[in-house]
Amino acid sequence: MKISKSQNTAFVKKALAEDIGSGDVTTDAIVPEKTQANGTIVLEEDAVIAGLEIAEAVFKQLDAEIRFAASYKDGARALKGKVIAEISGKARTLLTGERTALNILQRLSGIATLANSFVKAVDGLNVRIADTRKTTPNLRIFEKYAVLMGGGHNHRFGLYDAVLIKDNHINIAGSIKEAVKRVKQNMPHTMTIEVETTNLKEVKDALTAGADVIMLDNMSIPMMKKAVAMINKKAVVEASGNINIKNVRDVALTGVDIISIGALTHSYKAVQMSMEITKAVISK
Repeated sequence: MKISKSQNTAFVKKALAEDIGSGDVTTDAIVPEKTQANGTIVLEEDAVIAGLEIAEAVFKQLDAEIRFAASYKDGARALKGKVIAEISGKARTLLTGERTALNILQRLSGIATLANSFVKAVDGLNVRIADTRKTTPNLRIFEKYAVLMGGGHNHRFGLYDAVLIKDNHINIAGSIKEAVKRVKQNMPHTMTIEVETTNLKEVKDALTAGADVIMLDNMSIPMMKKAVAMINKKAVVEASGNINIKNVRDVALTGVDIISIGALTHSYKAVQMSMEITKAVISK
């Protein structure tokens, strides 16, 4: 997934408008307009970095002449105390853009760092760690990008790019068989069909109906093992629900192909970092 320049620009424009409004009254009152400054963004804890291009776009949308030099690339791991970017230009611009730039960097780096911890927990096993649609409205593309930077994978982006038949769809249709039948009647043959299951009977029903992907939702480890054996590679197997860093490897060892984790984008911890002004030159 690549975030386009236009997507960056549109997001940054809204974010800055929200924060600045009619103007940065504190900075404009204290800092002379022509003052030049140098600043650094410093990590206060170890992290996998994500969001540097967006942070750069924040400052450059305020002033195209700002110089932003990243010390790392998105997806790289950096240690506490490391400078991840150097910024120079008008002091007012640095101060006005500081919080918006840090907000996105902290949150996307938090997602990337959490995703990476899950990826490392299943190292050596043939399984993918994937995100879900449990994202912040209007920030999905950025949050899913951060998952990729942490070494994870993306599930469907929205309701339009893959079929996922969940319990409420099944309840309305009356059965898994009927729900899958209706999808096949109304969707192109190229569309992947995934069915959510909660027990072995539903797994059997999903197999019989011809599901391409079968989700094992909130199943115990022993039940997952039985489900994987039942499916026997006739469909892709996804595990989801109540998966955490302590049990993710046990889940992976059941033989599932994908482990989807909503917590990657709804329960991450923002990475602590700060911007420090290292030099300011007041021009009269």
